[in-house]
Amino acid sequence: MLDRLRSIDFENVLSRTSIPMICYSPMRTDTGHGLMKTASFIQILANRRIGIMLPLGFASGLPLALTAGTLQAWLTVVGLDLKTIGIFTLVGLPYTLKFLWAPLMDRLVPPWLGRRRGWMLVMQLCVALGLAAMAVTGPGQLPEILGVLALVVAFLSASLDIVFDAYRTDLLLRSERGFGAAVWVNGYRCALLFASAGALLLADRIGWQNTYLLLAALMAAGIVTILVSPEPSEPSAMPASLAEAVGGPLKEFFARPGVVGFLALIVLYKFGDAVAASLQTAFLIGGMGFSVSDVGYVKGLGLGATLIGALVGGVAMAKLGMVRSLLLFGALQAVSNLGFMWLAWIGKSYAALTISILVENVTGGMGTAAFVALIMSLCDHRYTATQFALLSSLEALGRVFSGRPSAELVEMVGWAQFFFCSFLVALPGIWLVWGLRTRLDQEAGRDAHARADSADL
Repeated sequence: MLDRLRSIDFENVLSRTSIPMICYSPMRTDTGHGLMKTASFIQILANRRIGIMLPLGFASGLPLALTAGTLQAWLTVVGLDLKTIGIFTLVGLPYTLKFLWAPLMDRLVPPWLGRRRGWMLVMQLCVALGLAAMAVTGPGQLPEILGVLALVVAFLSASLDIVFDAYRTDLLLRSERGFGAAVWVNGYRCALLFASAGALLLADRIGWQNTYLLLAALMAAGIVTILVSPEPSEPSAMPASLAEAVGGPLKEFFARPGVVGFLALIVLYKFGDAVAASLQTAFLIGGMGFSVSDVGYVKGLGLGATLIGALVGGVAMAKLGMVRSLLLFGALQAVSNLGFMWLAWIGKSYAALTISILVENVTGGMGTAAFVALIMSLCDHRYTATQFALLSSLEALGRVFSGRPSAELVEMVGWAQFFFCSFLVALPGIWLVWGLRTRLDQEAGRDAHARADSADL
């Protein structure tokens, strides 16, 4: 069976752009430059709010691989043709279109557990039931039924991501956001690994249907986390009508001073990182001559480095604050692209390969933690679900459209020059952070006042 799975790329699942960008509202009373004034460093890193980020992040990431790479593996094993398997890739469409129904989750309130936790309970239970239905149905004689079920699960999982983002916004204090984001992303990536590589190992031993049933049960067990999760200390006001839930987020965001700069920053901050990553595997295998096993092993180490980098970045943000972290981590992740230029210059070297991958993943994890905090700071507390979905979709543009131009650039200038160009295109994002540093600080103050005004109503 393993021979038949070699062509399936789980790296794409682990690096999927739908990995959640945790959105928070800076509508808090603890304004300033990110320096801790009301809580000790230990209190920030070790408390119940931070603790639940790990299992909730795991629940957010688990369904993604089960409707993408792992599902493709199942279809390949049962002998479906590539054309049919290719159609199943459309199952992931809800993750890119979730902003269309996000306003409903800002506006409607379930009759239990409040606006956020109520939706979390409903969606996670439905995802678990959907995975169980996929397991019972299987490809069989009518794989299109499994395809419909997978699409439904993807829709429910995308909806779960929407409300998770909003819940984190309401719950985490400003000083906790960087580290909380890092813990969440670690839980999310661990779930992706477990639902991809782990699911393959399980399927070899207990079969595909039992594997999906087991993971559906694990998803259902995660409901306990939702039940014991704390309520936000200051519940946010919700839109007064569905019309406000749809139009209010855009009207509020575009009324802010400097909005064009904020949008440019969202697109450009990790653009250099996206360009370098777009052809990284092709460079290592086709350009440098490393084997698939070599690259797979080192990228496995890279995943661990990413988790460490995110945690280090989250801890550092508690000390440095958001703006200084954006500047420092942005510079580090830009410089890390030069490691691949160095590798292209010196030729095939296992030491250089390992160093380049580890440095790139550590700095990328740190940059992700800071970038998550940036996205969170730009969300209004009333419209968290909608604004987060829109901003995260905008952020993904660079990664979606960088592949083809990157390939043409490599053909024109070669690999070493390509990675130097990826370093150069990372610089505008850093420059924008510096140019917008005052505005970014003002966002915290603006939302803190808005939070106070909302509490007075």
